[in-house]
Amino acid sequence: MHPLPAADAPAHIHWTEDGVERSARWRSESGMPAPKKVVIADDQTPADLAYRLACEGTALLWRGDFQNARQLLQALARRADHKGGKADKGRRGKPARVPSSPAEAFHLHRQAQSQRARTLAMLLIPFDADYRIPLRRAPDVALACNEAYGRGETPFVASLRELLGLIGAHEWRRNGVPIAALGEKIHPHYGVFSPIRGEYLELVANAPLPPGAKVAFDIGTGTGVLAALLARRGLAHIVATDLDPRALSCARENLQRLQLDQHVELMKADLFPERRADLVVCNPPWLPGRPSSSIEYAIYDPDSRMLRGFLSRVAAHLAPGGEAWLILSDLAEHLGLRPRSDLDAWIAAGGLQLIERHDVRPVHPRASDPSDPLHAARSAELTSLWRLRAL
Repeated sequence: MHPLPAADAPAHIHWTEDGVERSARWRSESGMPAPKKVVIADDQTPADLAYRLACEGTALLWRGDFQNARQLLQALARRADHKGGKADKGRRGKPARVPSSPAEAFHLHRQAQSQRARTLAMLLIPFDADYRIPLRRAPDVALACNEAYGRGETPFVASLRELLGLIGAHEWRRNGVPIAALGEKIHPHYGVFSPIRGEYLELVANAPLPPGAKVAFDIGTGTGVLAALLARRGLAHIVATDLDPRALSCARENLQRLQLDQHVELMKADLFPERRADLVVCNPPWLPGRPSSSIEYAIYDPDSRMLRGFLSRVAAHLAPGGEAWLILSDLAEHLGLRPRSDLDAWIAAGGLQLIERHDVRPVHPRASDPSDPLHAARSAELTSLWRLRAL
């Protein structure tokens, strides 16, 4: 859940081709600025040259075979991961910096991931106004683009990496994500975070409800998965809020598919509706930090804004005897990004008292992967459901 930035005038990229100055609209869902320098690349462009140019911030507008562009992107990824290529050999002699703390390890990891993303985003693909790609062996991506961008209006250029993300998101939306706690699938839309961490959903499915609870709020609903779980648990009326129109559209479609929409009222709101509820549930972003793309608003909460806003205001929205359920990982604590004392202080300052805490260990692959740069923190992580009540 996050406020969306105001729309700016469309950016454009400029390049010279066959001696003629050209330009096109630039499109980037991640907010990447339009590359200032663009050159033409095709099937004859060596991967090492492409990698060097991309690292220098020069974008490559592809004019060759589409499938060859995909192969070049894979070659760039291998070089970015230091797995091959002459262009990177000079860098490998430099010893890796050893982080002095978990927080520094986290920031170095994010910095490396950000640099990798910027480099791989330098391979660009042209699109016609109807989302047709004017390249040999290009796939039909009109449906995936319509789901992410809406109706096509003008030709544009975007990164191949973003396009592959659109295609992947389209497949997730089409196939759905199995939710064991529901016994059903949730279909995430492009730009809406997928509920792949099933352990926290089990906590919501199994925690004891407040006695006689009938009305609930789901704050920052996203795909609508928590609202669906609460409806399945017998809550008669749920108000699910979000600021992102994509999230509200996604939640609406999922709830209709599950035939639970008659129990859930969707509302565009910054956190709370102007009412009270027997149960208020919130799964805020778990890490304090600045998002680098729209999808990262589900992961990073700048200055813990949503977490602090929920804890400071939720007591005023609880009916007598009501409970607030906060779903939160302690990964930020193990990474040294936010001490537990801050969370305890915000709970107390919000006039709240802990009733009980339900913990579960994560089961995703990275939690047990020693090669992960954040393995020490991930292996110690707990996800918790904090049951809180007003004092």
